[in-house]
Amino acid sequence: MLESENPFEWPVTVYYEDTDAGGVVYHSNYLKYFERARTELLRSVHVSQQLLLEQNIGFVVRHMDIDFLQGARLDDQLTVRTHIAELKKASITFCQVIVNPREQALCKAMVKVACIDNVKMRPKAMPQSIVMELTHSDR
Repeated sequence: MLESENPFEWPVTVYYEDTDAGGVVYHSNYLKYFERARTELLRSVHVSQQLLLEQNIGFVVRHMDIDFLQGARLDDQLTVRTHIAELKKASITFCQVIVNPREQALCKAMVKVACIDNVKMRPKAMPQSIVMELTHSDR
């Protein structure tokens, strides 16, 4: 999973609700696309965020660097590519890019997600089972 040569891919279709008055994807919606892809990556390696919440464990975005390169438009078929750039005791840094069918990068982001105790709202070491799934899964 940590290898960038084999990123997780998640398809996205641009709907009318995603666009501004000019038919271009509104900037905040790229963050939603990135979030969905990270969630689906976790699901693909059998990490249930619902089960984690039941254990008072959550993931929160700690830091994000984002570069808007080119706009997407209504009905575009996009792909969000995600790989793990860094895995630490209580955080994961994801490298993500949204591309169009011509393989043009439209938006890139580096997203640091912290694992927290949802009751204490403090950083918490990730369960070892998650670390194992992320480092040894071939999806």
